[in-house]
Amino acid sequence: MSIQALRHNCGLCVAKTLHDAYSFIRSLQHRGREAAGIAAIGSDQIVVIKWLGPVTRFDITDLHKILPAPLFHTYFAHVRYATRGRKETREILCDAHPIAIGGKVTHEQDHIIIRDCEAVIIHNGQVDIPFSELPTGTKLKTGTDTEALLYYLLANGPRTALHEIPGAYTLAYTLRRFPEIIAMRDRTGIKPGVLGWKDGSYGFASEDIAFRKNGGEFTEDMEPGTIYYLRSNGSYRKEPVVTPETRFCFFEWNYLADVDSMLNGINVRLLREQLGAALPYIPVDLVTCVPRCPQVAARVYAKNKGLPFSSVLYKTRGERSFQGSTAKQRHDSIASNLFLLPYLRGPGGEVIAAPDFLAGKKVTLIDDSIVRGNNSVHARDLLLGQAKVAEINFLSYTPPIGIVGDDGIPRGCLFGVDMPPRDKFIARERTRAEISSKMGMDVHHLSLERMLAVYRRCGLHPEQLCTYCVGGPHPFGNT
Repeated sequence: MSIQALRHNCGLCVAKTLHDAYSFIRSLQHRGREAAGIAAIGSDQIVVIKWLGPVTRFDITDLHKILPAPLFHTYFAHVRYATRGRKETREILCDAHPIAIGGKVTHEQDHIIIRDCEAVIIHNGQVDIPFSELPTGTKLKTGTDTEALLYYLLANGPRTALHEIPGAYTLAYTLRRFPEIIAMRDRTGIKPGVLGWKDGSYGFASEDIAFRKNGGEFTEDMEPGTIYYLRSNGSYRKEPVVTPETRFCFFEWNYLADVDSMLNGINVRLLREQLGAALPYIPVDLVTCVPRCPQVAARVYAKNKGLPFSSVLYKTRGERSFQGSTAKQRHDSIASNLFLLPYLRGPGGEVIAAPDFLAGKKVTLIDDSIVRGNNSVHARDLLLGQAKVAEINFLSYTPPIGIVGDDGIPRGCLFGVDMPPRDKFIARERTRAEISSKMGMDVHHLSLERMLAVYRRCGLHPEQLCTYCVGGPHPFGNT
């Protein structure tokens, strides 16, 4: 019997100061907003604090009061996005990272504090560990695969885990009074992870922007199949354990990562621009996009096709509705966060009311992907209902997600993005015409072949990518 795994697309970091941990994880907020947490690690104690909502929901000044600097030498931080699992406030906080074993728990209204922890872990990805492989008598207190992974690591060690546990994981963990922090990335490298440097000490993060946007420097992408040992003085050593079999998640570049990140040596902005350029030409009056991820692709598409571009929609918050914990939260996030701009600039720079400018026009609407279609349909309603456009052509630079593969297996993500194979995918068993009818506008997806050609030009061979959710092979060579 296997442990029910939550699906995580999270952000994590390991830093030498509380200020850096807070700043780093705030720069990774786009990777999760359900809950945030920090673990403070000292020579003889570990303290964890976790709270609901975004990083800034808990003020850094008060975090310093709870976690006074002289007592600790290293900090873990994490933002969580997991749309499966327990939904009550106390349960969300328990399941949020850092996950601890042992300790004394104090529950407050929207946060918890755990003192005197025996071990702690932060993790991005998804694993499936049979109960039979955990130590006898193990009793899990959370609904996460991460807790099981920590028990496994403590019982068997990181080398055995890299050899024996198939799954997607970039993680860091440590034990009370243990002299080092252990960080590792599975052999496929499905989830991102980087080593960086700031103020004379090394640390880890999900993306390089955590360091680069906060005065640090990127050192290297964590090597798949390798263990990194971070010492309390800020130095590190690394140990290659298994041969990498890279299957990087293409969706990181297409959507998940920050546009200014470099992932595995490939610039996210450049790749999105190339994806936009690969979209098919459709003669229209105007090109626009669903904010904010696809904007760079939409601008390049319009420029290359000789078509005018204008941002006609806006968000009031940077949150991603995709990361809502429930269908209702995703719906509410969209309805309260995506709107039509009241005014636009005309060809001569004049200010024109948006409905007057857009009425009767044929529009191309570009987005990074369609999963459930919620964002796209709301954008459609704004353009057709408020702006009175005559026609919408929807272009996605990601191939249809969640289709049934040529092998007859329904696709989805099994490796850390909330797109489980049983999800309500718009593209599942529908033709392009049927997808268009369902969406209420003419829909075109970039084909898998054309998308992979873009990756090849940017320096990644298709065999280095996990494309399982769009019909590709299982990254671990089995089904």
